[in-house]
Amino acid sequence: MSPRDLFGAALRGLGANKMRSLLTVLGVAIGVGAVIVLVAVGNGSGKAVQQRLEAMGTNLLTVSTTGGGGGFQRGQAGPSSQQYSLTMADATALADDRLAPDVAAVAPVMTSTGTATNGDVSYTISQVIGTTPEYMPATNTPVGTGSSFTQQDVDTSQRVILLGQTAATELFGRPNSAVGQTIKLGAVDFTVVGVLASKDSTGFTDPNALAIVPISTLRATQAGYGALSQIVVQAADKNTVDTAQAEVTQLLTARHQVPATTTSPFRITNSAQILQTSQDTAATFTALLATVAAISLIVGGIGVTNIMLVTVTERTREIGIRKALGAKRRAILGQFLIEATLLSLLGGTVGILAALIVSRFQLAGVQPALVPSSIVLAFGVSAAVGLFFGSMPAHRAAGLRPIDALRHE
Repeated sequence: MSPRDLFGAALRGLGANKMRSLLTVLGVAIGVGAVIVLVAVGNGSGKAVQQRLEAMGTNLLTVSTTGGGGGFQRGQAGPSSQQYSLTMADATALADDRLAPDVAAVAPVMTSTGTATNGDVSYTISQVIGTTPEYMPATNTPVGTGSSFTQQDVDTSQRVILLGQTAATELFGRPNSAVGQTIKLGAVDFTVVGVLASKDSTGFTDPNALAIVPISTLRATQAGYGALSQIVVQAADKNTVDTAQAEVTQLLTARHQVPATTTSPFRITNSAQILQTSQDTAATFTALLATVAAISLIVGGIGVTNIMLVTVTERTREIGIRKALGAKRRAILGQFLIEATLLSLLGGTVGILAALIVSRFQLAGVQPALVPSSIVLAFGVSAAVGLFFGSMPAHRAAGLRPIDALRHE
Protein backbone atom coordinates (compact mmCIF):
# COMPACT_ATOMS: atom_id res chain seq x y z
CA MET A 1 0.00 0.00 0.00
CA SER A 2 1.13 3.52 -0.75
CA PRO A 3 1.58 6.05 2.09
CA ARG A 4 -1.58 7.78 0.88
CA ASP A 5 -3.56 4.55 1.10
CA LEU A 6 -2.17 3.86 4.58
CA PHE A 7 -3.15 7.33 5.72
CA GLY A 8 -6.66 6.92 4.31
CA ALA A 9 -7.06 3.52 5.99
CA ALA A 10 -5.92 5.03 9.31
CA LEU A 11 -8.48 7.84 9.04
CA ARG A 12 -11.25 5.36 8.30
CA GLY A 13 -10.15 3.29 11.30
CA LEU A 14 -10.32 6.31 13.60
CA GLY A 15 -13.67 7.37 12.20
CA ALA A 16 -15.17 3.95 12.85
CA ASN A 17 -15.37 4.79 16.56
CA LYS A 18 -15.53 8.55 16.93
CA MET A 19 -16.30 8.66 20.65
CA ARG A 20 -13.34 6.45 21.54
CA SER A 21 -11.03 8.53 19.35
CA LEU A 22 -12.37 11.75 20.91
CA LEU A 23 -11.71 10.52 24.46
CA THR A 24 -8.16 9.52 23.49
CA VAL A 25 -7.56 12.93 21.92
CA LEU A 26 -8.84 14.64 25.09
CA GLY A 27 -6.53 12.53 27.27
CA VAL A 28 -3.47 13.61 25.29
CA ALA A 29 -4.75 17.20 25.08
CA ILE A 30 -5.01 17.44 28.86
CA GLY A 31 -1.42 16.28 29.24
CA VAL A 32 -0.04 18.64 26.58
CA GLY A 33 -2.10 21.59 27.84
CA ALA A 34 -1.03 20.94 31.44
CA VAL A 35 2.64 20.96 30.49
CA ILE A 36 2.37 24.26 28.59
CA VAL A 37 0.17 26.02 31.16
CA LEU A 38 2.15 24.97 34.24
CA VAL A 39 5.44 25.93 32.62
CA ALA A 40 3.84 29.27 31.71
CA VAL A 41 2.66 29.75 35.31
CA GLY A 42 6.13 29.01 36.67
CA ASN A 43 7.71 31.34 34.13
CA GLY A 44 5.15 34.06 34.82
CA SER A 45 5.69 33.78 38.56
CA GLY A 46 9.44 34.09 38.09
CA LYS A 47 9.07 37.12 35.83
CA ALA A 48 6.73 38.82 38.29
CA VAL A 49 9.22 38.42 41.14
CA GLN A 50 12.06 39.56 38.88
CA GLN A 51 10.18 42.68 37.80
CA ARG A 52 9.39 43.59 41.40
CA LEU A 53 12.99 43.17 42.48
CA GLU A 54 14.28 45.09 39.48
CA ALA A 55 11.79 47.84 40.28
CA MET A 56 13.49 48.18 43.67
CA GLY A 57 16.86 48.51 41.92
CA THR A 58 19.48 45.88 41.19
CA ASN A 59 22.28 48.05 42.61
CA LEU A 60 20.76 48.41 46.07
CA LEU A 61 22.31 47.38 49.38
CA THR A 62 20.37 47.36 52.64
CA VAL A 63 22.48 47.49 55.78
CA SER A 64 21.07 46.43 59.13
CA THR A 65 22.52 45.12 62.35
CA THR A 66 22.08 41.69 63.87
CA GLY A 67 22.98 42.98 67.30
CA GLY A 68 25.67 40.33 67.45
CA GLY A 69 28.81 40.27 69.52
CA GLY A 70 27.19 39.12 72.76
CA GLY A 71 28.11 40.05 76.31
CA PHE A 72 29.52 43.37 77.50
CA GLN A 73 32.49 45.24 76.09
CA ARG A 74 35.25 46.34 78.45
CA GLY A 75 34.82 49.94 79.51
CA GLN A 76 31.20 50.13 78.32
CA ALA A 77 28.12 50.39 80.45
CA GLY A 78 25.82 48.70 77.96
CA PRO A 79 25.85 45.48 75.96
CA SER A 80 28.01 45.15 72.88
CA SER A 81 24.91 45.28 70.67
CA GLN A 82 24.76 49.01 71.39
CA GLN A 83 28.31 49.36 70.11
CA TYR A 84 27.21 47.89 66.79
CA SER A 85 24.05 49.99 66.38
CA LEU A 86 23.88 51.97 63.16
CA THR A 87 24.12 55.73 63.54
CA MET A 88 23.79 58.88 61.47
CA ALA A 89 27.57 59.15 61.61
CA ASP A 90 27.80 55.76 59.87
CA ALA A 91 25.55 57.02 57.08
CA THR A 92 27.66 60.14 56.71
CA ALA A 93 30.84 58.07 56.51
CA LEU A 94 29.36 55.75 53.86
CA ALA A 95 28.44 58.78 51.75
CA ASP A 96 32.10 59.93 51.71
CA ASP A 97 33.53 59.39 48.20
CA ARG A 98 37.02 58.89 49.60
CA LEU A 99 35.98 56.14 52.02
CA ALA A 100 33.50 54.38 49.73
CA PRO A 101 34.15 55.42 46.11
CA ASP A 102 31.70 52.88 44.63
CA VAL A 103 28.77 54.14 46.71
CA ALA A 104 26.54 56.55 44.79
CA ALA A 105 23.92 57.43 47.42
CA VAL A 106 23.18 56.75 51.08
CA ALA A 107 19.91 57.11 52.96
CA PRO A 108 19.61 56.50 56.72
CA VAL A 109 16.28 54.96 57.70
CA MET A 110 14.26 54.90 60.90
CA THR A 111 10.82 53.29 61.06
CA SER A 112 7.83 53.77 63.30
CA THR A 113 4.07 53.39 63.26
CA GLY A 114 1.38 55.94 63.88
CA THR A 115 -2.28 56.83 63.50
CA ALA A 116 -2.94 59.56 60.95
CA THR A 117 -6.12 61.62 61.17
CA ASN A 118 -7.83 63.97 58.74
CA GLY A 119 -10.73 65.51 60.57
CA ASP A 120 -12.96 62.63 61.64
CA VAL A 121 -11.14 60.12 59.43
CA SER A 122 -8.31 58.12 60.96
CA TYR A 123 -5.98 55.51 59.49
CA THR A 124 -3.23 53.51 61.17
CA ILE A 125 -0.07 53.68 59.09
CA SER A 126 1.90 50.51 59.75
CA GLN A 127 5.15 51.90 58.37
CA VAL A 128 6.24 55.47 58.90
CA ILE A 129 9.70 55.88 57.36
CA GLY A 130 12.05 58.62 58.45
CA THR A 131 14.80 59.19 55.89
CA THR A 132 16.48 61.66 53.53
CA PRO A 133 15.60 62.66 49.93
CA GLU A 134 18.12 60.11 48.58
CA TYR A 135 15.84 57.29 49.72
CA MET A 136 13.25 57.82 46.97
CA PRO A 137 15.52 57.46 43.91
CA ALA A 138 17.68 54.80 45.57
CA THR A 139 14.70 52.51 46.24
CA ASN A 140 12.81 53.49 43.08
CA THR A 141 10.01 55.10 45.08
CA PRO A 142 8.93 58.01 42.87
CA VAL A 143 6.49 60.71 43.86
CA GLY A 144 3.34 60.48 41.74
CA THR A 145 1.65 63.74 42.76
CA GLY A 146 3.23 66.81 44.34
CA SER A 147 6.93 66.77 45.19
CA SER A 148 9.40 65.21 47.58
CA PHE A 149 10.82 66.94 50.62
CA THR A 150 14.31 68.44 50.37
CA GLN A 151 17.55 68.22 52.31
CA GLN A 152 16.72 71.62 53.76
CA ASP A 153 13.52 70.13 55.15
CA VAL A 154 15.66 67.46 56.82
CA ASP A 155 18.13 70.00 58.19
CA THR A 156 15.36 72.15 59.66
CA SER A 157 13.11 69.27 60.79
CA GLN A 158 10.15 70.44 58.74
CA ARG A 159 6.86 68.66 59.44
CA VAL A 160 6.18 67.54 55.91
CA ILE A 161 5.03 64.10 54.80
CA LEU A 162 4.74 61.89 51.72
CA LEU A 163 1.81 59.48 51.70
CA GLY A 164 1.50 56.17 49.91
CA GLN A 165 -1.48 55.64 47.60
CA THR A 166 -3.39 53.51 50.11
CA ALA A 167 -2.80 55.90 53.00
CA ALA A 168 -3.82 58.91 50.89
CA THR A 169 -6.97 57.15 49.67
CA GLU A 170 -8.00 56.12 53.17
CA LEU A 171 -7.52 59.65 54.52
CA PHE A 172 -8.77 61.76 51.62
CA GLY A 173 -10.79 59.48 49.35
CA ARG A 174 -8.88 60.69 46.29
CA PRO A 175 -5.07 60.62 46.46
CA ASN A 176 -4.70 63.70 44.23
CA SER A 177 -6.62 65.84 46.71
CA ALA A 178 -4.16 65.12 49.54
CA VAL A 179 -1.34 67.41 48.40
CA GLY A 180 -1.27 70.64 50.39
CA GLN A 181 -3.58 69.33 53.11
CA THR A 182 -2.68 69.01 56.77
CA ILE A 183 -3.01 65.78 58.75
CA LYS A 184 -2.14 64.75 62.25
CA LEU A 185 0.34 61.94 62.78
CA GLY A 186 -0.07 61.13 66.43
CA ALA A 187 -0.46 64.55 67.98
CA VAL A 188 1.73 66.40 65.47
CA ASP A 189 0.51 68.32 62.41
CA PHE A 190 2.13 67.39 59.07
CA THR A 191 1.67 69.01 55.67
CA VAL A 192 1.25 66.56 52.79
CA VAL A 193 3.72 67.67 50.11
CA GLY A 194 3.36 64.64 47.84
CA VAL A 195 1.69 61.29 47.19
CA LEU A 196 3.91 58.39 46.15
CA ALA A 197 3.34 56.53 42.89
CA SER A 198 1.55 53.20 43.27
CA LYS A 199 3.66 50.07 43.73
CA ASP A 200 2.75 46.45 43.07
CA SER A 201 2.50 44.18 46.08
CA THR A 202 5.57 42.00 46.73
CA GLY A 203 4.07 39.86 49.46
CA PHE A 204 1.43 39.95 52.18
CA THR A 205 2.00 43.62 53.08
CA ASP A 206 0.66 46.58 51.13
CA PRO A 207 3.64 48.64 49.85
CA ASN A 208 1.35 51.64 49.41
CA ALA A 209 0.24 51.77 53.06
CA LEU A 210 3.16 53.90 54.24
CA ALA A 211 4.29 57.42 54.91
CA ILE A 212 7.73 59.02 54.53
CA VAL A 213 8.94 62.00 56.53
CA PRO A 214 12.32 63.69 57.09
CA ILE A 215 14.34 61.54 59.47
CA SER A 216 15.09 64.52 61.73
CA THR A 217 11.36 65.18 62.09
CA LEU A 218 10.61 61.55 62.89
CA ARG A 219 13.32 61.46 65.54
CA ALA A 220 12.04 64.66 67.13
CA THR A 221 8.33 63.79 67.10
CA GLN A 222 7.86 60.03 66.88
CA ALA A 223 10.79 57.64 67.30
CA GLY A 224 13.25 59.45 69.53
CA TYR A 225 16.99 59.59 68.98
CA GLY A 226 17.79 55.89 69.05
CA ALA A 227 19.70 53.80 66.55
CA LEU A 228 18.84 53.66 62.86
CA SER A 229 16.69 50.79 61.63
CA GLN A 230 18.84 50.42 58.53
CA ILE A 231 20.92 52.27 55.99
CA VAL A 232 20.03 52.09 52.31
CA VAL A 233 23.08 52.21 50.04
CA GLN A 234 22.99 52.60 46.27
CA ALA A 235 26.01 51.37 44.35
CA ALA A 236 27.34 53.39 41.43
CA ASP A 237 25.94 50.80 38.99
CA LYS A 238 24.90 47.14 38.94
CA ASN A 239 28.45 46.05 38.04
CA THR A 240 29.96 47.54 41.20
CA VAL A 241 27.45 46.18 43.74
CA ASP A 242 29.84 43.57 45.12
CA THR A 243 32.66 46.11 45.36
CA ALA A 244 30.40 48.60 47.12
CA GLN A 245 29.28 45.87 49.53
CA ALA A 246 32.90 45.10 50.40
CA GLU A 247 33.59 48.80 51.00
CA VAL A 248 30.52 49.12 53.25
CA THR A 249 31.50 46.04 55.25
CA GLN A 250 35.10 47.17 55.67
CA LEU A 251 34.12 50.71 56.68
CA LEU A 252 31.50 49.65 59.25
CA THR A 253 33.81 46.98 60.68
CA ALA A 254 36.54 49.59 61.17
CA ARG A 255 34.21 52.25 62.59
CA HIS A 256 32.68 49.89 65.15
CA GLN A 257 35.96 48.11 65.92
CA VAL A 258 34.56 44.66 65.26
CA PRO A 259 37.15 42.02 66.29
CA ALA A 260 38.42 39.85 63.47
CA THR A 261 37.39 36.73 65.38
CA THR A 262 33.80 37.92 65.82
CA THR A 263 30.98 37.15 63.41
CA SER A 264 30.02 40.34 61.62
CA PRO A 265 27.17 42.06 63.45
CA PHE A 266 26.06 43.73 60.21
CA ARG A 267 23.68 42.16 57.71
CA ILE A 268 24.06 43.53 54.18
CA THR A 269 21.32 42.51 51.76
CA ASN A 270 22.44 42.59 48.15
CA SER A 271 19.49 43.07 45.77
CA ALA A 272 21.47 41.57 42.87
CA GLN A 273 22.04 38.38 44.86
CA ILE A 274 18.37 38.26 45.83
CA LEU A 275 17.45 38.64 42.17
CA GLN A 276 19.77 35.79 41.15
CA THR A 277 18.42 33.59 43.93
CA SER A 278 14.85 34.32 42.90
CA GLN A 279 15.67 33.45 39.28
CA ASP A 280 17.24 30.15 40.34
CA THR A 281 14.26 29.38 42.55
CA ALA A 282 11.82 30.23 39.76
CA ALA A 283 13.72 27.95 37.34
CA THR A 284 13.56 25.08 39.84
CA PHE A 285 9.87 25.75 40.46
CA THR A 286 9.13 25.77 36.72
CA ALA A 287 11.04 22.52 36.21
CA LEU A 288 9.06 20.93 39.05
CA LEU A 289 5.76 22.03 37.55
CA ALA A 290 6.83 20.74 34.13
CA THR A 291 7.75 17.37 35.65
CA VAL A 292 4.39 17.08 37.38
CA ALA A 293 2.58 18.02 34.17
CA ALA A 294 4.66 15.54 32.15
CA ILE A 295 3.21 12.75 34.28
CA SER A 296 -0.25 13.57 32.93
CA LEU A 297 1.18 13.36 29.41
CA ILE A 298 2.51 9.89 30.16
CA VAL A 299 -0.92 8.93 31.51
CA GLY A 300 -2.36 10.13 28.22
CA GLY A 301 0.12 7.90 26.41
CA ILE A 302 -1.00 4.90 28.43
CA GLY A 303 -4.52 5.78 27.38
CA VAL A 304 -3.42 5.66 23.74
CA THR A 305 -1.99 2.17 24.34
CA ASN A 306 -5.21 0.91 25.92
CA ILE A 307 -7.41 2.34 23.18
CA MET A 308 -5.21 0.92 20.42
CA LEU A 309 -5.16 -2.51 22.08
CA VAL A 310 -8.95 -2.48 22.19
CA THR A 311 -9.01 -1.38 18.56
CA VAL A 312 -6.69 -4.21 17.51
CA THR A 313 -8.82 -6.74 19.38
CA GLU A 314 -12.04 -5.52 17.76
CA ARG A 315 -10.50 -5.53 14.27
CA THR A 316 -8.73 -8.88 14.51
CA ARG A 317 -10.93 -10.50 11.83
CA GLU A 318 -10.39 -7.48 9.56
CA ILE A 319 -6.64 -7.87 9.97
CA GLY A 320 -6.92 -11.60 9.17
CA ILE A 321 -8.90 -10.93 5.99
CA ARG A 322 -6.42 -8.29 4.82
CA LYS A 323 -3.49 -10.60 5.48
CA ALA A 324 -5.23 -13.47 3.67
CA LEU A 325 -5.67 -11.18 0.68
CA GLY A 326 -1.94 -10.44 0.66
CA ALA A 327 -1.49 -7.39 2.90
CA LYS A 328 2.12 -7.03 4.01
CA ARG A 329 3.17 -6.92 7.65
CA ARG A 330 4.57 -3.41 7.24
CA ALA A 331 1.22 -2.19 5.85
CA ILE A 332 -0.65 -3.39 8.95
CA LEU A 333 2.09 -2.02 11.23
CA GLY A 334 2.13 1.33 9.43
CA GLN A 335 -1.63 1.77 9.55
CA PHE A 336 -1.90 1.28 13.31
CA LEU A 337 1.16 3.43 13.99
CA ILE A 338 -0.37 6.20 11.89
CA GLU A 339 -3.65 5.89 13.82
CA ALA A 340 -1.87 6.16 17.18
CA THR A 341 0.27 9.08 16.01
CA LEU A 342 -2.73 10.94 14.57
CA LEU A 343 -4.57 10.59 17.87
CA SER A 344 -1.58 12.03 19.72
CA LEU A 345 -1.02 14.86 17.23
CA LEU A 346 -4.69 15.83 17.33
CA GLY A 347 -4.55 15.74 21.12
CA GLY A 348 -1.39 17.87 21.08
CA THR A 349 -3.03 20.44 18.79
CA VAL A 350 -6.13 20.66 20.98
CA GLY A 351 -3.94 20.91 24.09
CA ILE A 352 -1.91 23.77 22.61
CA LEU A 353 -5.03 25.70 21.61
CA ALA A 354 -6.52 25.21 25.08
CA ALA A 355 -3.26 26.33 26.71
CA LEU A 356 -3.15 29.49 24.55
CA ILE A 357 -6.66 30.37 25.72
CA VAL A 358 -6.10 29.54 29.41
CA SER A 359 -2.82 31.46 29.55
CA ARG A 360 -4.67 34.70 28.77
CA PHE A 361 -6.16 34.63 32.27
CA GLN A 362 -4.50 34.95 35.66
CA LEU A 363 -4.09 31.71 37.56
CA ALA A 364 -3.69 31.88 41.35
CA GLY A 365 -2.85 35.57 41.00
CA VAL A 366 -0.11 34.89 38.44
CA GLN A 367 -0.23 35.96 34.80
CA PRO A 368 1.16 32.99 32.83
CA ALA A 369 4.03 33.76 30.44
CA LEU A 370 4.13 31.29 27.57
CA VAL A 371 7.47 29.70 26.75
CA PRO A 372 7.64 28.95 22.98
CA SER A 373 10.08 26.09 23.53
CA SER A 374 7.58 24.37 25.85
CA ILE A 375 4.93 24.47 23.10
CA VAL A 376 7.28 22.93 20.54
CA LEU A 377 8.52 20.38 23.05
CA ALA A 378 5.03 19.40 24.20
CA PHE A 379 3.84 18.97 20.61
CA GLY A 380 6.94 16.91 19.74
CA VAL A 381 6.48 14.76 22.82
CA SER A 382 2.82 14.17 21.93
CA ALA A 383 3.93 12.78 18.53
CA ALA A 384 6.57 10.64 20.25
CA VAL A 385 3.92 9.40 22.69
CA GLY A 386 1.83 8.19 19.76
CA LEU A 387 4.75 6.37 18.18
CA PHE A 388 6.02 4.89 21.42
CA PHE A 389 2.77 3.88 23.07
CA GLY A 390 1.17 2.87 19.79
CA SER A 391 4.05 0.64 18.75
CA MET A 392 3.05 -2.31 20.94
CA PRO A 393 -0.54 -2.55 19.69
CA ALA A 394 0.71 -2.00 16.12
CA HIS A 395 3.27 -4.79 16.39
CA ARG A 396 0.64 -7.03 17.92
CA ALA A 397 -1.69 -6.39 15.00
CA ALA A 398 1.06 -6.88 12.42
CA GLY A 399 2.19 -10.12 14.06
CA LEU A 400 -1.18 -11.87 13.96
CA ARG A 401 -1.29 -15.04 11.84
CA PRO A 402 -4.06 -14.88 9.22
CA ILE A 403 -5.58 -18.22 10.27
CA ASP A 404 -5.70 -17.21 13.97
CA ALA A 405 -7.12 -13.81 13.13
CA LEU A 406 -9.89 -15.29 10.98
CA ARG A 407 -10.90 -17.67 13.78
CA HIS A 408 -11.26 -14.76 16.26
CA GLU A 409 -14.82 -14.16 17.45
